[in-house]
Amino acid sequence: MKKVEAAYQQLLQPSDELVEDIARLKGDILILGVGGKMGPAMARLAKQAIDKAGVKKKVIGAARFSEPGLKEELNRDGIETISADLLNEEQLSALPEVENVLYLAGLKFGTSTNASLTWAMNAYLPGRVAEKYRNSRIVVFSSGNVYPMSPVYYGGSVEENPAEPFGEYAQSCLGRERMFQHFSGKYNTPILIYRLNFACDVTYGVLLEIALSVKENREIDLSMGQLNAIWQNDANDIAIRSLHHCATPAKILNVTGPETISVRWCAEEFGRMFNLTPKFINQEQPTAYLNNAAESFKLFGYPKVTLKRMMEMLVDWVNADGKRLNKPTHFQERKGKY
Repeated sequence: MKKVEAAYQQLLQPSDELVEDIARLKGDILILGVGGKMGPAMARLAKQAIDKAGVKKKVIGAARFSEPGLKEELNRDGIETISADLLNEEQLSALPEVENVLYLAGLKFGTSTNASLTWAMNAYLPGRVAEKYRNSRIVVFSSGNVYPMSPVYYGGSVEENPAEPFGEYAQSCLGRERMFQHFSGKYNTPILIYRLNFACDVTYGVLLEIALSVKENREIDLSMGQLNAIWQNDANDIAIRSLHHCATPAKILNVTGPETISVRWCAEEFGRMFNLTPKFINQEQPTAYLNNAAESFKLFGYPKVTLKRMMEMLVDWVNADGKRLNKPTHFQERKGKY
């Protein structure tokens, strides 16, 4: 496991471009919702880039910190932490003023049973945050689900395509975007809306789910037959660097990998690496949630970690029985119910 862990850590290093961008970024960085799937790794990546750049800058993370030990781990890594329920007005108001905000707070799973909380987190809270941080640069995490499913031959939705969210979760994500867009116009706040499709790590993500299904001899649903994916560290790298591209009106940016990935091909490739034969149910449909990230590649270049490298890393991690978050993506969902 030590060898696998060492190989994984090599894929978590800040890029030279991130170090350069951090060096010229003015002000400290606040990550709201740092306790989620991507937040801890993003905070550590930002801190590593700051250290490599040799500049003095704080990375501050705010969250409820429901995961035991996470707050202390981040503190040990040099990240300042603040325990806060962002929906609590008093606690939100008490957060420090900073020049750079990465907004990761949100709710997806459980929407079908508690839609009001999803809307509060995804649409009400963004307005409150946008008011408080009207004088900051803000990168706002959103989802490719705000687009409708597109024909698989089309190559994915581009930023100019109209949003047509299906289901309450996707609708609430568009609500989040609209609140930040409104206050960007009202206060001239530079904002970038970061529409992400399937960040993947060894501990969670759609590629891990497919790999585990093959390894554990479980059926793989082909109803959502194609998808996009990007290595989480590349997605975090782009998010931090996006602070330099915040604009008024708010800029929209699709972020994902360059491939339209066939779920069938992906499972069969994992099967080859595990020396197993995958099992499938249902048939591929002519549409899927797919994004075209050409604008992101123009600004930041292609992701550093390739699809093949991600898959090889995942096979090694699964074979070594590495840690998993056990947070399913439900990528197969076609009816917008989470």
